[in-house]
Amino acid sequence: MCASSLSTFKVCRQWRIGWTSMAGLLLWFTENLVLKKCYLLWKIDDDDIERDNARYDTATYQYTPYKTLSSLTSEMFLRRKHTQKDDSEQRDAKVSELRTAIGPLSGRSSMYCTNACLRRYLEARNWNVDKAKKMLEETIKWRLTYKPEEIRWHEVAHEGETGKVSRANFHDRQGRTVLIMRPGMQNTTSAENNIRHLVYLLENAILNLSEGQEQMSWLIDFTGFSLSTSVPIRTARDIIYILQSHYPERLAIAFLYNPPRFFEAFYKAVKLFLDPKTAQKVKFVYPKNKDSVELMQLYFDVGNLPGEFGGDATLKYDHEEFSRLMAQDDVKTAKFWGIDEKPHQIGNGHSVAPEPAPIAQRAS
Repeated sequence: MCASSLSTFKVCRQWRIGWTSMAGLLLWFTENLVLKKCYLLWKIDDDDIERDNARYDTATYQYTPYKTLSSLTSEMFLRRKHTQKDDSEQRDAKVSELRTAIGPLSGRSSMYCTNACLRRYLEARNWNVDKAKKMLEETIKWRLTYKPEEIRWHEVAHEGETGKVSRANFHDRQGRTVLIMRPGMQNTTSAENNIRHLVYLLENAILNLSEGQEQMSWLIDFTGFSLSTSVPIRTARDIIYILQSHYPERLAIAFLYNPPRFFEAFYKAVKLFLDPKTAQKVKFVYPKNKDSVELMQLYFDVGNLPGEFGGDATLKYDHEEFSRLMAQDDVKTAKFWGIDEKPHQIGNGHSVAPEPAPIAQRAS
């Protein structure tokens, strides 16, 4: 036994302290020594928090003054809050810089380029103004040519007869619009019409976003999916290009539910065209994989999820009812963009007249 331990032992015998109490005493001493060292190693110098060795004044036999641990925690919290405020101000400045860079806009282009829209393009390009400007200008040109806001349901309704893509009647836990995709229900072979149908539903999902929401969620059901129903790689590539180039930061999460094994090879080919940030939003979910199921349930209430996705609800696509809803939304879309058009007839022969319901302020 070393001298210090023997000394401690004698003290304990003299004070009649048991071994258990002595162990507690040593533990208390060690903890306080560590806390004291941690306390002394943190020095507050003006507004900066820096770690430094404690300095001991041999003349006064005192350490340089230090703040308490609670004060230190408060200082760090305020500094972090101040940094977040600075980041927000810097990003606001980036938005203003991008708006100046793209110059004056008119008509629908001006309506499209809201501050929220500019933020999404900046986010997609890691807040690089020059890259975001180039991306946004390409989208403006595309929208002027493709005119996605002018697509109407009666033009693409034949593509949706099987319900291969539809807007869900529920939202995710964050209140985001949900698109349900069922590639096994593919019913046409025209790449152009498939893309036009999807673009229409993307615009519709954006129109129906809740206030303050900028993104949507996707649920993809692979029931009935086979090689014969899968879209060609080229079509998938074109769809990905449009999504990433002209709808940046619109996708919050995409759950691919129970895809067959052979789909993995298809996805590997498609993933080559995906931006890394987009690829991270794609999640594979398998019913027997507890972790993947729990991840999906973090985003969706089981009571809202259709049985095809492991939930308790029933998924039944009624094409006539969905067409009626889309025709009503077409009126909202035309009103939002200031397009004067006549109402169109839906499946039952009745026309849809404009209605005064307020439009969701979401078009960027």
